[in-house]
Amino acid sequence: MTKTKIRDMWSSELRLEEFSDDDDFFVLGGHSLAMMRIQRGITAELGVEVPIDQLFRVPTVTAIAAYVESVLAAKPTA
Repeated sequence: MTKTKIRDMWSSELRLEEFSDDDDFFVLGGHSLAMMRIQRGITAELGVEVPIDQLFRVPTVTAIAAYVESVLAAKPTA
């Protein structure tokens, strides 16, 4: 679910439908402003604030989804 949502955000920002979850966002034509919009989308849709430097260090759907899932797994359940 997380990976699908992030992939959908990328697809919308990049205006691409076909790409690998391991493709680099910037190689696909992404830029810093688009990545900031994705960062806001992740916070709004998934409830996780991903530091922008994390997004730039590992700019793949797979890596970002893994980060988001690790943060969600560490959140205490009420």
